[in-house]
Amino acid sequence: MYLFRHRRRIVIGPPAIAVLITVAGCSSADDTASAAVPSPSAKVTKLCRDLDKVLPSKVDGESRHDPDPASALTAGWGGPAIILRCGVGQPPKMIDPKVAEGADPDAVAGGVNGVDWLMEKQDGGGSRFTTANRSVYVEVTVPKGTDSSGALIDLAPAVKKAIPEGIAD
Repeated sequence: MYLFRHRRRIVIGPPAIAVLITVAGCSSADDTASAAVPSPSAKVTKLCRDLDKVLPSKVDGESRHDPDPASALTAGWGGPAIILRCGVGQPPKMIDPKVAEGADPDAVAGGVNGVDWLMEKQDGGGSRFTTANRSVYVEVTVPKGTDSSGALIDLAPAVKKAIPEGIAD
């Protein structure tokens, strides 16, 4: 009886290792959204932090899951995420006379529960809303297929409480 058996050794060459690393690096078990963090003045940052403290735990029935990187200037709900960014710059369409006249099909001014918003259609079917007539610009991005009115209704009380009416810097 022969006690020693030959074992076959499997050799993985450099191309195969590269493929394995690439596949492992591209797969993700984490569906966390990401959002660019604004960099406003200290005064605006304070107001945004105040807003973060009073934001609801649910928006349009979706639980809060903040985007990466973590910041008091950003918040998110659901997946695909409704994203809020506080302290953003003034959108160019906000001063476009065609929007004020109602002549721009991609941007509409309006209000929800005492908060004025500029609505802009986005590529891919979503919408971006930016507060108007508030001392800080707050942007809310709503993905395609999400009830934007529900999101704005849920966010309006927090915006009214933390961001005073006025002209943003």
